[in-house]
Amino acid sequence: MEESFDAEGSFDDALCLSSQSPGSPSPARRQTKEQEIKETKITINCVTFPVSMSTPEQQLLKPNEWSYCDYFWADKRDPQGATMPGFEVLLQKQLKGKHMQKEMAEFIRERIKIEEEYAKNLSKLSQSPLAAQEEGTLGDAWAQLKKSLADEAEVHLKFSSKLHSEVEKPLLTLRGDNFKKDMKKYDHHISDLRKQLVSRYAAVEKARRALMDRQKDLEVKTQQLEIKLSNKTEEDIKKARRKSTQAGDDLMRCVDLYNQAQSKWFEEMVTSSLELERLEVERVEMIQQHLRQYTTLRHETDMFNQSTLEPVDKLLQSVDPGKDRELWVREHKTGELRPVDMDI
Repeated sequence: MEESFDAEGSFDDALCLSSQSPGSPSPARRQTKEQEIKETKITINCVTFPVSMSTPEQQLLKPNEWSYCDYFWADKRDPQGATMPGFEVLLQKQLKGKHMQKEMAEFIRERIKIEEEYAKNLSKLSQSPLAAQEEGTLGDAWAQLKKSLADEAEVHLKFSSKLHSEVEKPLLTLRGDNFKKDMKKYDHHISDLRKQLVSRYAAVEKARRALMDRQKDLEVKTQQLEIKLSNKTEEDIKKARRKSTQAGDDLMRCVDLYNQAQSKWFEEMVTSSLELERLEVERVEMIQQHLRQYTTLRHETDMFNQSTLEPVDKLLQSVDPGKDRELWVREHKTGELRPVDMDI
């Protein structure tokens, strides 16, 4: 920032409202302080962040939770060099989750087909005439053995039916047809706020350049007065001083509007990311519930094969949405520094 002007109505006066008020710093001290503040903040893609090396570490909004609202403020650059807002990373996680549950439902559908085919073959084999003429007690035992196949076929047929109603169907309907539309609404809402922030930042930069031009013009006219190059210089200085003051006011107004836009974006980012976090916890817990129902039905169908399902049961009991989120956030986080207000 250029040196302040002592004349009445200067930009420094506009900044500080009353530079002569008791306890206010001198122009030189204000300039030094402003320089120090400026060096502690940096604007990246129109979002203002503190410089981590020169500011104390920020307190997380939700400490020890690995919450979405603390780790996706910065943009992410993909291998092709394009940037993706941190919120877009969260949206992609939601859409991937819906696709994963769809694939899980397809997997269960294939499992159902196997059960149906198995039940059909058992029923067919139970009706085989082979050894039907065996007599006596051995014939009775043989007939009972074949009947047991029919009973087993009925058990597997019921198992396939329950898989469809209690596992496959809930997985397909967990996130309805409107889910993608809902995600687009989130995307458009946050994107619109981000676009407004970009527009406000452009206005700040334009106002900053205008102020520099006005200050430079005032400096030139002041120098002309010192060497008495023009009779109109004093009047020109007054006009230049007024324009400089107006430019300073415009800059402060633009910065205020920028900070308001960033604050609104910040609030919506926190609210929306926490809602996406809630949806992800809900998805994981619902899938956990339905997959555990799968193992319950499987146990009921074939008690002799429990040992093959114990590892699945154990792992399903260990499903932890919080841990899942921590692992995912560690891998995909884009930045944990939160935005702060810009300073002039």
